[in-house]
Amino acid sequence: MRIAVVGHVEWVEFARVEAVPRPGGIVHAGETWAQAGGGGAVATIQLARLGADASLFTALGGDELGRRVHGELATAGIRIHATFGSEPQRRAFCHVDEQGERTITVLGEKSRPLGDDVALPWKELDRADAVYFVSGDASALRQARRARILVATARELETLRTGAVQLDALVGSGEDEGERYQPGNLEPSPRLVVSTAGALGGWAQPGGPYTATPPPGPIEDAYGCGDCFAAGLTYALAQRLATPEALAFAARCGAAALTGRGVFAAAVAP
Repeated sequence: MRIAVVGHVEWVEFARVEAVPRPGGIVHAGETWAQAGGGGAVATIQLARLGADASLFTALGGDELGRRVHGELATAGIRIHATFGSEPQRRAFCHVDEQGERTITVLGEKSRPLGDDVALPWKELDRADAVYFVSGDASALRQARRARILVATARELETLRTGAVQLDALVGSGEDEGERYQPGNLEPSPRLVVSTAGALGGWAQPGGPYTATPPPGPIEDAYGCGDCFAAGLTYALAQRLATPEALAFAARCGAAALTGRGVFAAAVAP
């Protein structure tokens, strides 16, 4: 399966704490680490772990950290197509509390891949079984539509409205105000709309409610669960699975992400 991700990348510093600090408070981290993360990186790494020929179309910072991100992703089993801008690499800081919940602070503007950037090999998407669109401009969204299947996140509703392409699936969160899709928000309407609700499962239209999958092991942290779910859904739809089976597979991917440390989710059998 040839599956691509179009989206942004962040360098993420993690700190495991008992609880997120209250205003004016101080907390001590029991463990710290740093990885290339962000929606684009998480989803592409998940696809590679599923066995797909996974590629990432992205934009990175022009500093040493941007080059470090590129090198780390290149060794993670994915093909990375990146441009390097003049701005520093976007960073993020993530608190992980003792329940595994993550709280993220983002530093810097999101660097989105641009559809008219000739340095990115957009024509490769003509041969892609599927694309997961995480972020980019409207032109990048139209380039992503070259693929047989196009899945997008509801975090980019404004870009999706401007791009006005037919989505095979839209994935959003019923718990996050910034990811809520209302019928009529996009034209043409997505063929499938999936709203996730964590351990409660979620809702698909068409299809109705679906159940969550219990984590296959102890919970490490919740970082990247949503993008692992969406990557799993993209993979399953590319495999031509029916909606109920595709959602069940995506739920397994999201649950497995809970048991992985930081960006790297636990492996899920295709």
